Amino acid sequence: MTFDYDVIVIGGGINGCGVARDAAGRGYKVLLAEMNDLASGTSSASTKLIHGGLRYLEHREFRLVREALMEREVLWSLAPHIIWPLRFVLPHHSALRPAWMLRLGLFIYDHIGGRKKLPPTKVLDLRTDTAGIPLRDQFKKGFEYSDAWVQDARLVVLNARDAAERGAEILTRTEVTEVRRKAEGFSVSLFNRSAKSSRTVTGRVVVNAAGPWVDSVVSMASQGESPRNVRLVQGSHIVVRKLFAHDKAYIFQNSDKRIIFAIPYEDDFTLIGTTDRDHNGAPEAVRISTEETEYLCASASAYFKKQISPKDVVWSYSGIRPLFEQGASSAQEATRDYVLKVDGDKARGAMINVFGGKITTYRRLAESVLSEIEHLLGARKQSWTATAPLPGGDFAVDGFDDLVAKLVRRAPGVETATLRRLARLYGTSAFDILGGKGELGEIVAGDLGANEVDHLVKREWAVSTDDILWRRTKLGLRFSPSEVKALQAFLQQAASQAAVG
Repeated sequence: MTFDYDVIVIGGGINGCGVARDAAGRGYKVLLAEMNDLASGTSSASTKLIHGGLRYLEHREFRLVREALMEREVLWSLAPHIIWPLRFVLPHHSALRPAWMLRLGLFIYDHIGGRKKLPPTKVLDLRTDTAGIPLRDQFKKGFEYSDAWVQDARLVVLNARDAAERGAEILTRTEVTEVRRKAEGFSVSLFNRSAKSSRTVTGRVVVNAAGPWVDSVVSMASQGESPRNVRLVQGSHIVVRKLFAHDKAYIFQNSDKRIIFAIPYEDDFTLIGTTDRDHNGAPEAVRISTEETEYLCASASAYFKKQISPKDVVWSYSGIRPLFEQGASSAQEATRDYVLKVDGDKARGAMINVFGGKITTYRRLAESVLSEIEHLLGARKQSWTATAPLPGGDFAVDGFDDLVAKLVRRAPGVETATLRRLARLYGTSAFDILGGKGELGEIVAGDLGANEVDHLVKREWAVSTDDILWRRTKLGLRFSPSEVKALQAFLQQAASQAAVG
Protein backbone atom coordinates (compact mmCIF):
# COMPACT_ATOMS: atom_id res chain seq x y z
CA MET A 1 0.00 0.00 0.00
CA THR A 2 1.24 3.52 -0.80
CA PHE A 3 1.17 6.10 2.02
CA ASP A 4 1.24 9.89 1.83
CA TYR A 5 3.89 10.12 4.58
CA ASP A 6 6.33 7.89 6.38
CA VAL A 7 5.82 9.74 9.66
CA ILE A 8 2.93 11.88 10.88
CA VAL A 9 3.75 13.89 14.01
CA ILE A 10 0.92 15.16 16.21
CA GLY A 11 1.94 18.16 18.31
CA GLY A 12 4.02 21.26 17.58
CA GLY A 13 5.81 21.58 20.90
CA ILE A 14 9.50 20.97 21.43
CA ASN A 15 9.22 17.17 21.31
CA GLY A 16 7.11 17.07 18.16
CA CYS A 17 9.23 19.63 16.31
CA GLY A 18 12.42 17.91 17.45
CA VAL A 19 11.18 14.57 16.11
CA ALA A 20 10.04 16.15 12.83
CA ARG A 21 13.42 17.78 12.33
CA ASP A 22 15.39 14.61 13.05
CA ALA A 23 13.12 12.43 10.89
CA ALA A 24 13.18 14.82 7.93
CA GLY A 25 16.96 15.03 8.14
CA ARG A 26 17.19 11.25 7.95
CA GLY A 27 15.21 11.15 4.72
CA TYR A 28 11.72 10.25 5.90
CA LYS A 29 8.69 12.01 4.46
CA VAL A 30 7.21 13.90 7.41
CA LEU A 31 4.06 15.83 8.23
CA LEU A 32 3.57 17.68 11.53
CA ALA A 33 0.15 18.93 12.66
CA GLU A 34 -0.30 21.42 15.51
CA MET A 35 -3.82 22.52 16.48
CA ASN A 36 -2.72 26.01 17.58
CA ASP A 37 0.54 27.91 17.15
CA LEU A 38 3.92 26.27 17.52
CA ALA A 39 5.00 26.23 21.19
CA SER A 40 1.60 27.54 22.24
CA GLY A 41 1.33 25.11 25.17
CA THR A 42 3.91 23.64 27.53
CA SER A 43 6.95 24.58 25.46
CA SER A 44 6.51 28.34 25.85
CA ALA A 45 5.64 28.14 29.56
CA SER A 46 8.90 26.73 30.91
CA THR A 47 11.39 28.38 33.26
CA LYS A 48 13.51 28.79 30.10
CA LEU A 49 16.47 26.82 31.33
CA ILE A 50 18.77 24.29 29.73
CA HIS A 51 19.78 22.50 32.91
CA GLY A 52 20.40 19.15 34.50
CA GLY A 53 17.93 19.77 37.30
CA LEU A 54 19.89 20.00 40.52
CA ARG A 55 16.85 19.17 42.62
CA TYR A 56 16.23 15.92 40.70
CA LEU A 57 19.31 14.45 42.36
CA GLU A 58 17.34 14.29 45.61
CA HIS A 59 14.85 12.02 43.87
CA ARG A 60 17.70 9.83 42.54
CA GLU A 61 16.97 10.72 38.91
CA PHE A 62 20.66 10.22 38.07
CA ARG A 63 20.15 8.99 34.48
CA LEU A 64 17.92 11.95 33.63
CA VAL A 65 20.28 14.46 35.26
CA ARG A 66 23.32 13.00 33.52
CA GLU A 67 21.66 13.03 30.09
CA ALA A 68 20.42 16.59 30.60
CA LEU A 69 23.83 17.81 31.77
CA MET A 70 25.47 16.23 28.72
CA GLU A 71 23.01 18.08 26.47
CA ARG A 72 23.73 21.57 27.83
CA GLU A 73 26.87 22.21 25.82
CA VAL A 74 25.56 20.31 22.79
CA LEU A 75 22.49 22.55 22.54
CA TRP A 76 24.54 25.67 23.28
CA SER A 77 26.76 24.87 20.27
CA LEU A 78 23.74 24.36 18.00
CA ALA A 79 21.96 27.62 18.85
CA PRO A 80 24.28 30.12 20.59
CA HIS A 81 21.93 32.99 19.67
CA ILE A 82 19.05 31.66 21.80
CA ILE A 83 21.03 29.55 24.31
CA TRP A 84 23.83 30.88 26.49
CA PRO A 85 25.55 30.06 29.80
CA LEU A 86 24.07 31.34 33.04
CA ARG A 87 25.60 31.23 36.50
CA PHE A 88 23.28 30.35 39.38
CA VAL A 89 23.70 31.47 42.97
CA LEU A 90 22.39 29.13 45.66
CA PRO A 91 22.36 30.85 49.06
CA HIS A 92 22.86 28.51 52.00
CA HIS A 93 19.79 28.56 54.26
CA SER A 94 20.86 27.23 57.64
CA ALA A 95 17.36 26.04 58.53
CA LEU A 96 17.02 23.91 55.39
CA ARG A 97 19.47 21.61 53.55
CA PRO A 98 22.89 21.46 55.29
CA ALA A 99 25.94 22.87 53.52
CA TRP A 100 27.55 19.44 53.17
CA MET A 101 24.52 18.16 51.25
CA LEU A 102 24.66 21.12 48.87
CA ARG A 103 28.39 20.62 48.36
CA LEU A 104 27.87 16.93 47.58
CA GLY A 105 25.01 17.60 45.18
CA LEU A 106 26.99 20.25 43.33
CA PHE A 107 30.07 18.01 43.18
CA ILE A 108 27.98 15.33 41.49
CA TYR A 109 26.39 17.95 39.26
CA ASP A 110 29.82 19.16 38.15
CA HIS A 111 31.20 15.73 37.35
CA ILE A 112 28.56 13.39 35.91
CA GLY A 113 27.64 15.34 32.79
CA GLY A 114 30.86 15.71 30.82
CA ARG A 115 31.15 19.46 31.44
CA LYS A 116 33.88 20.97 29.21
CA LYS A 117 33.34 24.68 28.59
CA LEU A 118 31.05 25.68 31.43
CA PRO A 119 32.91 26.81 34.58
CA PRO A 120 32.68 24.70 37.77
CA THR A 121 31.01 25.37 41.09
CA LYS A 122 32.58 27.80 43.52
CA VAL A 123 31.82 28.98 47.05
CA LEU A 124 30.72 32.60 47.57
CA ASP A 125 31.03 34.92 50.52
CA LEU A 126 27.74 36.76 50.14
CA ARG A 127 28.90 39.44 52.57
CA THR A 128 31.41 40.67 49.98
CA ASP A 129 30.31 39.24 46.62
CA THR A 130 28.04 41.36 44.41
CA ALA A 131 25.58 38.46 44.34
CA GLY A 132 24.93 39.09 48.03
CA ILE A 133 23.95 42.77 47.64
CA PRO A 134 20.22 42.25 46.89
CA LEU A 135 19.87 39.46 49.47
CA ARG A 136 18.88 39.70 53.11
CA ASP A 137 21.76 40.01 55.56
CA GLN A 138 21.12 36.56 57.09
CA PHE A 139 22.52 34.89 53.93
CA LYS A 140 26.28 34.91 54.33
CA LYS A 141 27.41 31.92 52.30
CA GLY A 142 26.42 30.66 48.88
CA PHE A 143 27.40 28.40 46.02
CA GLU A 144 27.66 29.39 42.36
CA TYR A 145 27.29 26.83 39.57
CA SER A 146 26.63 26.67 35.81
CA ASP A 147 23.61 25.92 33.70
CA ALA A 148 22.19 27.70 30.64
CA TRP A 149 19.32 29.89 29.46
CA VAL A 150 17.09 29.26 26.44
CA GLN A 151 14.44 31.22 24.58
CA ASP A 152 12.12 28.24 24.70
CA ALA A 153 9.49 29.08 22.09
CA ARG A 154 12.18 30.11 19.62
CA LEU A 155 13.90 26.76 20.10
CA VAL A 156 10.65 25.09 19.02
CA VAL A 157 10.17 27.34 15.99
CA LEU A 158 13.76 26.87 14.83
CA ASN A 159 13.39 23.09 14.98
CA ALA A 160 10.21 23.38 12.91
CA ARG A 161 11.89 25.71 10.44
CA ASP A 162 14.85 23.36 9.99
CA ALA A 163 12.45 20.42 9.58
CA ALA A 164 10.61 22.33 6.84
CA GLU A 165 13.86 23.25 5.10
CA ARG A 166 14.69 19.51 5.07
CA GLY A 167 11.35 18.62 3.46
CA ALA A 168 8.84 18.27 6.31
CA GLU A 169 5.35 19.71 5.93
CA ILE A 170 4.49 21.84 8.97
CA LEU A 171 0.79 22.58 9.51
CA THR A 172 -0.17 24.99 12.28
CA ARG A 173 -3.72 25.71 13.44
CA THR A 174 -4.54 22.23 12.15
CA GLU A 175 -6.38 19.91 14.49
CA VAL A 176 -6.22 16.13 14.30
CA THR A 177 -9.86 15.02 14.47
CA GLU A 178 -9.45 11.30 13.85
CA VAL A 179 -6.72 8.68 13.92
CA ARG A 180 -7.80 5.35 12.45
CA ARG A 181 -5.82 2.20 11.82
CA LYS A 182 -5.53 0.97 8.23
CA ALA A 183 -3.74 -1.98 6.75
CA GLU A 184 -0.03 -1.38 7.48
CA GLY A 185 -0.54 2.13 8.84
CA PHE A 186 -2.93 4.95 9.76
CA SER A 187 -5.47 7.34 8.33
CA VAL A 188 -5.37 10.76 10.01
CA SER A 189 -8.08 13.38 9.54
CA LEU A 190 -7.03 17.03 9.75
CA PHE A 191 -9.08 20.21 10.16
CA ASN A 192 -7.49 23.54 9.33
CA ARG A 193 -8.99 26.01 11.78
CA SER A 194 -8.02 29.07 9.77
CA ALA A 195 -9.28 27.92 6.36
CA LYS A 196 -12.15 25.85 7.85
CA SER A 197 -11.10 23.01 5.56
CA SER A 198 -10.56 19.28 6.10
CA ARG A 199 -8.28 16.67 4.58
CA THR A 200 -7.27 13.11 5.31
CA VAL A 201 -3.71 11.81 5.06
CA THR A 202 -2.13 8.42 5.55
CA GLY A 203 1.11 7.42 7.22
CA ARG A 204 3.05 4.33 8.25
CA VAL A 205 4.00 5.72 11.65
CA VAL A 206 2.22 8.22 13.87
CA VAL A 207 4.20 9.99 16.60
CA ASN A 208 1.89 11.21 19.35
CA ALA A 209 3.74 14.17 20.86
CA ALA A 210 0.62 16.05 21.90
CA GLY A 211 1.93 16.96 25.37
CA PRO A 212 -0.96 17.56 27.78
CA TRP A 213 -3.33 16.14 25.14
CA VAL A 214 -1.34 12.94 24.59
CA ASP A 215 -3.91 10.73 26.33
CA SER A 216 -6.69 12.25 24.23
CA VAL A 217 -4.87 11.16 21.07
CA VAL A 218 -4.34 7.67 22.52
CA SER A 219 -8.06 7.50 23.25
CA MET A 220 -8.90 8.72 19.73
CA ALA A 221 -6.71 6.05 18.13
CA SER A 222 -8.06 3.28 20.35
CA GLN A 223 -11.65 4.44 19.71
CA GLY A 224 -12.94 4.70 23.23
CA GLU A 225 -10.23 3.70 25.71
CA SER A 226 -9.62 6.42 28.33
CA PRO A 227 -6.04 5.99 29.56
CA ARG A 228 -4.27 8.09 32.18
CA ASN A 229 -0.61 7.95 31.28
CA VAL A 230 0.27 11.51 32.25
CA ARG A 231 -0.07 13.60 35.35
CA LEU A 232 -0.92 17.21 34.53
CA VAL A 233 1.19 19.48 36.72
CA GLN A 234 0.70 23.23 36.63
CA GLY A 235 3.75 25.47 36.71
CA SER A 236 3.36 29.25 36.96
CA HIS A 237 5.77 32.18 36.73
CA ILE A 238 5.68 35.89 37.42
CA VAL A 239 7.73 38.72 35.92
CA VAL A 240 8.61 41.85 37.91
CA ARG A 241 10.83 44.86 37.29
CA LYS A 242 14.55 44.17 37.57
CA LEU A 243 15.51 43.20 41.14
CA PHE A 244 19.31 43.17 40.80
CA ALA A 245 21.98 44.66 38.55
CA HIS A 246 24.26 41.66 37.83
CA ASP A 247 23.68 38.95 35.20
CA LYS A 248 23.53 35.90 37.48
CA ALA A 249 20.40 33.99 38.47
CA TYR A 250 19.32 32.72 41.89
CA ILE A 251 17.96 29.38 43.02
CA PHE A 252 16.14 29.58 46.35
CA GLN A 253 15.17 26.75 48.68
CA ASN A 254 11.79 26.96 50.40
CA SER A 255 10.65 25.42 53.66
CA ASP A 256 8.14 23.23 51.76
CA LYS A 257 11.13 21.59 49.99
CA ARG A 258 10.31 23.27 46.68
CA ILE A 259 12.74 25.56 44.92
CA ILE A 260 12.16 28.69 42.85
CA PHE A 261 14.40 30.61 40.47
CA ALA A 262 14.89 34.37 40.10
CA ILE A 263 16.41 34.99 36.67
CA PRO A 264 17.50 38.09 34.72
CA TYR A 265 14.87 38.48 32.00
CA GLU A 266 14.74 40.58 28.84
CA ASP A 267 17.27 43.11 30.24
CA ASP A 268 14.83 45.09 32.40
CA PHE A 269 12.95 42.38 34.29
CA THR A 270 13.29 39.44 36.67
CA LEU A 271 11.53 36.13 36.06
CA ILE A 272 10.42 34.23 39.19
CA GLY A 273 9.13 30.64 39.18
CA THR A 274 8.01 27.99 39.20
CA THR A 275 5.16 26.43 41.12
CA ASP A 276 4.24 22.75 41.12
CA ARG A 277 0.65 21.70 41.67
CA ASP A 278 -1.69 19.17 40.13
CA HIS A 279 -4.07 20.46 37.47
CA ASN A 280 -7.43 18.74 37.11
CA GLY A 281 -9.16 20.81 34.43
CA ALA A 282 -8.73 21.09 30.69
CA PRO A 283 -5.09 21.85 29.75
CA GLU A 284 -6.09 24.92 27.73
CA ALA A 285 -7.84 26.40 30.79
CA VAL A 286 -4.63 26.72 32.83
CA ARG A 287 -4.14 30.14 34.46
CA ILE A 288 -1.94 31.34 37.29
CA SER A 289 -3.94 31.52 40.51
CA THR A 290 -3.91 34.23 43.17
CA GLU A 291 -2.47 31.65 45.55
CA GLU A 292 0.43 30.88 43.19
CA THR A 293 1.21 34.58 42.67
CA GLU A 294 1.26 35.15 46.42
CA TYR A 295 3.41 32.05 46.94
CA LEU A 296 6.04 33.21 44.43
CA CYS A 297 6.08 36.74 45.86
CA ALA A 298 6.49 35.45 49.43
CA SER A 299 9.16 32.91 48.44
CA ALA A 300 11.26 35.54 46.70
CA SER A 301 10.71 38.05 49.51
CA ALA A 302 12.14 35.55 52.00
CA TYR A 303 15.51 36.02 50.26
CA PHE A 304 15.53 39.51 48.72
CA LYS A 305 15.78 42.71 50.75
CA LYS A 306 13.22 44.26 48.44
CA GLN A 307 9.82 42.87 49.30
CA ILE A 308 7.73 41.74 46.33
CA SER A 309 3.94 41.84 46.25
CA PRO A 310 1.35 40.93 43.58
CA LYS A 311 1.10 44.61 42.57
CA ASP A 312 4.72 44.41 41.36
CA VAL A 313 3.88 41.73 38.79
CA VAL A 314 4.02 43.10 35.23
CA TRP A 315 3.29 39.78 33.49
CA SER A 316 2.63 36.18 34.43
CA TYR A 317 2.17 32.90 32.62
CA SER A 318 1.20 29.36 33.44
CA GLY A 319 1.61 26.04 31.67
CA ILE A 320 0.98 22.34 32.04
CA ARG A 321 3.76 19.80 32.37
CA PRO A 322 2.49 16.41 31.17
CA LEU A 323 4.57 14.20 33.48
CA PHE A 324 4.54 10.42 33.15
CA GLU A 325 2.19 9.01 35.76
CA GLN A 326 4.00 6.74 38.22
CA GLY A 327 1.82 7.32 41.25
CA ALA A 328 4.14 9.82 42.95
CA SER A 329 2.74 11.19 46.21
CA SER A 330 3.14 14.83 45.12
CA ALA A 331 3.58 16.86 41.95
CA GLN A 332 7.11 17.78 43.03
CA GLU A 333 8.13 14.10 43.18
CA ALA A 334 6.71 13.12 39.76
CA THR A 335 9.47 12.17 37.34
CA ARG A 336 10.58 14.64 34.65
CA ASP A 337 11.96 11.78 32.55
CA TYR A 338 10.37 10.78 29.27
CA VAL A 339 8.78 7.44 28.41
CA LEU A 340 8.00 6.06 24.94
CA LYS A 341 5.31 3.45 24.33
CA VAL A 342 4.98 1.81 20.92
CA ASP A 343 1.57 0.48 19.86
CA GLY A 344 2.00 -1.65 16.74
CA ASP A 345 4.76 -3.29 14.73
CA LYS A 346 6.44 -3.42 11.33
CA ALA A 347 3.59 -5.27 9.69
CA ARG A 348 0.71 -3.12 10.98
CA GLY A 349 2.46 0.22 11.35
CA ALA A 350 2.74 1.81 14.79
CA MET A 351 1.88 4.77 16.94
CA ILE A 352 4.74 5.98 19.12
CA ASN A 353 3.34 7.73 22.18
CA VAL A 354 5.60 10.25 23.93
CA PHE A 355 4.99 10.83 27.63
CA GLY A 356 6.79 13.41 29.75
CA GLY A 357 10.17 14.89 28.96
CA LYS A 358 11.85 18.26 29.50
CA ILE A 359 13.08 20.85 27.07
CA THR A 360 16.75 20.13 27.83
CA THR A 361 16.49 16.51 26.66
CA TYR A 362 14.23 17.04 23.65
CA ARG A 363 16.97 16.19 21.14
CA ARG A 364 17.84 12.95 22.91
CA LEU A 365 14.14 12.10 23.12
CA ALA A 366 13.87 12.64 19.37
CA GLU A 367 16.81 10.31 18.78
CA SER A 368 15.05 7.66 20.88
CA VAL A 369 11.89 8.08 18.81
CA LEU A 370 13.94 7.80 15.62
CA SER A 371 15.43 4.54 16.87
CA GLU A 372 11.88 3.19 17.05
CA ILE A 373 11.04 4.60 13.61
CA GLU A 374 14.14 2.97 12.12
CA HIS A 375 13.09 -0.35 13.63
CA LEU A 376 9.65 0.02 12.03
CA LEU A 377 10.56 1.52 8.63
CA GLY A 378 14.23 0.68 8.21
CA ALA A 379 17.23 2.95 8.71
CA ARG A 380 18.05 5.53 6.04
CA LYS A 381 20.63 7.95 7.44
CA GLN A 382 22.64 8.10 10.64
CA SER A 383 21.86 10.39 13.58
CA TRP A 384 22.95 13.92 12.79
CA THR A 385 21.36 16.52 15.08
CA ALA A 386 24.21 16.69 17.61
CA THR A 387 26.39 18.69 15.25
CA ALA A 388 24.05 20.50 12.82
CA PRO A 389 23.31 24.10 13.90
CA LEU A 390 19.75 25.28 14.08
CA PRO A 391 18.82 28.15 11.71
CA GLY A 392 20.82 31.23 12.64
CA GLY A 393 23.13 29.30 14.94
CA ASP A 394 26.05 28.90 12.54
CA PHE A 395 28.57 30.93 14.56
CA ALA A 396 30.91 30.20 17.46
CA VAL A 397 29.52 29.98 20.99
CA ASP A 398 31.78 32.88 21.97
CA GLY A 399 31.06 34.83 18.79
CA PHE A 400 27.89 36.73 19.72
CA ASP A 401 29.60 40.11 20.08
CA ASP A 402 31.36 39.57 16.74
CA LEU A 403 27.97 38.83 15.17
CA VAL A 404 26.55 42.07 16.56
CA ALA A 405 29.57 43.98 15.24
CA LYS A 406 28.95 42.55 11.75
CA LEU A 407 25.30 43.57 11.94
CA VAL A 408 26.34 47.10 12.94
CA ARG A 409 28.53 47.28 9.84
CA ARG A 410 25.66 45.98 7.68
CA ALA A 411 23.11 48.38 9.18
CA PRO A 412 24.88 51.49 10.53
CA GLY A 413 21.60 53.40 10.57
CA VAL A 414 19.91 50.98 12.98
CA GLU A 415 20.26 51.35 16.76
CA THR A 416 22.79 48.92 18.23
CA ALA A 417 20.27 47.84 20.88
CA THR A 418 17.88 46.77 18.13
CA LEU A 419 20.62 44.89 16.32
CA ARG A 420 21.50 43.06 19.54
CA ARG A 421 17.85 42.13 19.90
CA LEU A 422 17.76 40.80 16.34
CA ALA A 423 20.98 38.87 16.89
CA ARG A 424 19.57 37.24 20.04
CA LEU A 425 16.37 36.20 18.29
CA TYR A 426 17.60 35.27 14.83
CA GLY A 427 21.39 34.83 14.93
CA THR A 428 22.86 34.99 11.45
CA SER A 429 19.32 35.04 10.01
CA ALA A 430 19.24 38.69 11.11
CA PHE A 431 21.21 39.47 7.93
CA ASP A 432 18.28 38.14 5.87
CA ILE A 433 15.89 40.39 7.79
CA LEU A 434 18.05 43.48 7.26
CA GLY A 435 18.55 42.68 3.59
CA GLY A 436 21.27 44.06 1.36
CA LYS A 437 20.47 47.65 2.35
CA GLY A 438 20.68 47.00 6.09
CA GLU A 439 17.21 48.27 6.89
CA LEU A 440 14.33 47.30 9.18
CA GLY A 441 11.69 48.32 6.65
CA GLU A 442 8.64 50.33 7.60
CA ILE A 443 8.44 50.62 11.40
CA VAL A 444 5.25 48.94 12.61
CA ALA A 445 5.68 49.84 16.28
CA GLY A 446 8.57 50.29 18.69
CA ASP A 447 11.63 48.95 16.87
CA LEU A 448 9.65 46.20 15.11
CA GLY A 449 10.06 46.68 11.37
CA ALA A 450 8.11 45.31 8.42
CA ASN A 451 11.07 43.15 7.37
CA GLU A 452 11.06 41.33 10.71
CA VAL A 453 7.29 40.83 10.66
CA ASP A 454 7.52 39.53 7.09
CA HIS A 455 10.19 37.04 8.19
CA LEU A 456 8.06 35.86 11.11
CA VAL A 457 4.97 35.38 8.95
CA LYS A 458 6.61 33.76 5.93
CA ARG A 459 9.33 31.69 7.58
CA GLU A 460 8.16 31.12 11.14
CA TRP A 461 4.39 30.52 10.80
CA ALA A 462 3.38 33.62 12.82
CA VAL A 463 -0.24 34.67 12.30
CA SER A 464 -1.41 36.68 15.30
CA THR A 465 -0.03 39.44 17.50
CA ASP A 466 0.42 36.90 20.32
CA ASP A 467 2.49 34.69 18.03
CA ILE A 468 4.85 37.60 17.41
CA LEU A 469 4.83 39.49 20.70
CA TRP A 470 4.82 36.60 23.19
CA ARG A 471 6.30 33.55 21.44
CA ARG A 472 8.59 34.62 18.56
CA THR A 473 9.72 37.66 20.58
CA LYS A 474 8.95 39.06 24.02
CA LEU A 475 8.11 42.52 22.73
CA GLY A 476 4.75 42.16 24.45
CA LEU A 477 6.50 43.25 27.65
CA ARG A 478 7.19 46.64 26.05
CA PHE A 479 4.34 47.23 23.61
CA SER A 480 1.54 49.61 24.58
CA PRO A 481 -2.08 48.77 23.65
CA SER A 482 -1.88 51.22 20.74
CA GLU A 483 1.27 49.52 19.45
CA VAL A 484 -0.42 46.11 19.65
CA LYS A 485 -3.30 47.54 17.60
CA ALA A 486 -0.81 48.89 15.04
CA LEU A 487 0.72 45.44 14.65
CA GLN A 488 -2.74 43.87 14.36
CA ALA A 489 -3.66 46.31 11.58
CA PHE A 490 -0.38 45.62 9.78
CA LEU A 491 -0.97 41.84 9.92
CA GLN A 492 -4.54 42.21 8.65
CA GLN A 493 -3.42 44.39 5.76
CA ALA A 494 -0.64 41.97 4.85
CA ALA A 495 -3.07 39.03 4.96
CA SER A 496 -5.53 40.86 2.72
CA GLN A 497 -2.83 41.67 0.20
CA ALA A 498 -1.63 38.06 0.24
CA ALA A 499 -5.18 36.80 -0.37
CA VAL A 500 -5.60 39.15 -3.36
CA GLY A 501 -2.20 38.25 -4.73
